[in-house]
Amino acid sequence: MSAKVHHGPAPRLEQYKDRYENIELYRTDEGVLVMRFHTDGGPLVWSALAHEELGYCFTDVGADRENKVVVMTGTGANWCADINAGSFKLSTAGEWDLTFYDGRRLLNNLLDIEVPVISAINGPARIHPEIPVMSDIVIASDTALFQDAPHFMSGIVPGDGAHVVWPHLLGPNRGRYFLIMGQEIDAAKALDWGVVNEVVTADQLKARTMEIANMIAAKPILTRRYTRVALTQRYKRLMHEGLSLGLGLEALAATDALPTEGRMKDAQ
Repeated sequence: MSAKVHHGPAPRLEQYKDRYENIELYRTDEGVLVMRFHTDGGPLVWSALAHEELGYCFTDVGADRENKVVVMTGTGANWCADINAGSFKLSTAGEWDLTFYDGRRLLNNLLDIEVPVISAINGPARIHPEIPVMSDIVIASDTALFQDAPHFMSGIVPGDGAHVVWPHLLGPNRGRYFLIMGQEIDAAKALDWGVVNEVVTADQLKARTMEIANMIAAKPILTRRYTRVALTQRYKRLMHEGLSLGLGLEALAATDALPTEGRMKDAQ
């Protein structure tokens, strides 16, 4: 006789909507859950807190079955163009363990959301630009651009998922060039290369995104959910193959580059 499995109740929006400092959450009457990323109400500045919060928030959003469609967007003129590098503690294996944990959850939990996800990219995405372009539908303002700013050009291995997403989207040669050279891809080129699906003016971005979201939300529930499941299978496989290895390589290279003061020395 098989054992009965008791599932806890799905989270309700009011239980998690005020939980996160860097994410404003609201849901429309049509069931579209909007995630607006910010720092103190302005454009998102990437930090250790944001790195941690997004993974947990994606779990809450994905578990709430009242969410019919998810929209991710930024605040003001930027999606995310700045980073608070000092907020990350990366000197030891123990400190890297937290980043390693959060880094895996960040992208895997995004892919585990089982309803269509749309990005409305409101401006430059220089920090973790792989997050918005992993969406099922990507709408960009004509002010948007994409760059992997904090990794190779700063002496850091782009191993936190960027090495998976960009060669997948751009093709092997373009993807590797993008990551190694710190290339900027503007909105027009992103459209031409298939990184985004539509480019609109900044004042049209919200209306066009919500038009698409409402159209999707009106589809039957299992059509929406199972289409998302089907369309994320390859990404999940690629992440399973490459994400942990990439994060490990990033940690090894970064730790080796740190000053040796205070670290254990080789036995003489």
